[in-house]
Amino acid sequence: MDNDLTGFSKKNNLDQGDYYLSDEGYIVFTEKYHLKRGYCCKSGCKHCPYGFNPKTGELKKPI
Repeated sequence: MDNDLTGFSKKNNLDQGDYYLSDEGYIVFTEKYHLKRGYCCKSGCKHCPYGFNPKTGELKKPI
């Protein structure tokens, strides 16, 4: 698998600290990226700084 994501990051204006590759090869967005985006997408992201609970559908922290 090609781990070169330079085209991806340039295309979507991502910085190096905005994501990393999981062991399975998925792109995982960091807390830094979520804060830069400015809102919760309510997808249950691993590094969600807004405290979204996918089981209840509620935010634990106010946005």
